[in-house]
Amino acid sequence: MKGAEAEALAATWLTQQGREILRRNYRIPGGEIDIVSRDAAGRLHFTEVRWRTRQTHGSAAESVTPRKLALMHRAALSYLTRELGRDDVACSLEVLTLQGSLHSGEWQLWPVTP
Repeated sequence: MKGAEAEALAATWLTQQGREILRRNYRIPGGEIDIVSRDAAGRLHFTEVRWRTRQTHGSAAESVTPRKLALMHRAALSYLTRELGRDDVACSLEVLTLQGSLHSGEWQLWPVTP
């Protein structure tokens, strides 16, 4: 349940940054996007949310594996083609991390480069 709480707080944080939340937990077989949002310029963002209270097993950002990124890319492409009917929309993949306490930790946005 804590992961769902972190995702809800992440959606709130993204909204405060000027994003419109379009979808949460978009799933396809073998892949998922935690949050799909749109910024003021109309660009879509596919966001993976990661939360770590401690860095004992690495930071929140370090927990995103190349395999997870590949599955995110696949799910994002599916969203574009199934939900929008096209794959030439300006968009990006990103990881939004929360390090520390759920309610007082530090949020950081990490763009994913192909």
